Amino acid sequence: QAQLVESGGGLVQAGGCLRLSCAASGRSFSSVAMGWIRQTPGKEREFVAAISDNGGRTWYADSVRGRFTISRDNAKNTLYLQMNSLKSEDTAVYYCAAEPKGTVYGFEYGYWGQGTQVTVSS
Repeated sequence: QAQLVESGGGLVQAGGCLRLSCAASGRSFSSVAMGWIRQTPGKEREFVAAISDNGGRTWYADSVRGRFTISRDNAKNTLYLQMNSLKSEDTAVYYCAAEPKGTVYGFEYGYWGQGTQVTVSS
């Protein structure tokens, strides 16, 4: 019954910005790390960013570092991804995930959202 639901995706021009949200329900995720993973048809999944349980540590893919910011509000049981200076190559379905089993890069997460489409026009 625990769920992660992404929102905030849409169409934006290159150079623009979007903020994605991931609302968790059914349980608190405040004790686990969470992350964002994206996928484009025909391409492998790509780790985007992750954040530790209390927000004290963050991890970013090289391709987004300096442009994206991951954050969380545990009081609201919500994860965010602020995306600035968007590029066409950022176009993908973005998934939020929680509770990594190994490293945050390993895609071994216990919970996944349904994804939200981000399309960046060039």
